[in-house]
Amino acid sequence: MRTVIAGGNGKIALRLERLLAGRGDEVTGLIRRPEKAAEVRATGAEPVVCDLESASVEEVAERLTGADATVFAAGAGPGSGAARKDTVDRAAAELFAEATARAGVRRLIVVSAMRVDDEPPTDMDAVFAAYLRAKGAADAAIRARTDLDWTILRPGRLTDSPGTGRVRLGESTGHHEVTRDDVAAVLVALLDEPRTADRTLELVNGDDPIPAAVASAIG
Repeated sequence: MRTVIAGGNGKIALRLERLLAGRGDEVTGLIRRPEKAAEVRATGAEPVVCDLESASVEEVAERLTGADATVFAAGAGPGSGAARKDTVDRAAAELFAEATARAGVRRLIVVSAMRVDDEPPTDMDAVFAAYLRAKGAADAAIRARTDLDWTILRPGRLTDSPGTGRVRLGESTGHHEVTRDDVAAVLVALLDEPRTADRTLELVNGDDPIPAAVASAIG
């Protein structure tokens, strides 16, 4: 299987690349800055420079041609302002979805966030509120598409603790922690399970082994 991952040098993406390449898949990580290529290559993935904030849909689609699936794991990141929350977390996600469809790839998984469907509280930090609005708008646009077999994954608060292999996955899980290791492992399981298409799933650490959690989510 060939998978192309947007945000290829992100913390979750690097873990996902390592898992997929480690089992023999062909993996491409799209990166904005050339100096990040070495860390992507170290996972076994092939880095490709492609700035989703400036590239056209056609340019991105060209890089996705021949893929079996794509994963949007990009984000503006800590320290960025409200403007980049919109250009990356919303606009780039929507562009990537359109490029996926134009490249003839149906399977798309988006790494989103919890609490993005509702208007943020008025006392919330303005930049974080902009982030939630951007994610919510992107999710809504992608869920409206009928030309993609999309899955939206909404992890809880991310940690760098070692993965447990045990999670809670479903439409509503409560807002708890989840390790980035476990998010990456769940993404692999979602890629392998086409019946998770057209679902928006929350993810936190829990008691169920990942295969059982995925099976329960589609049951």
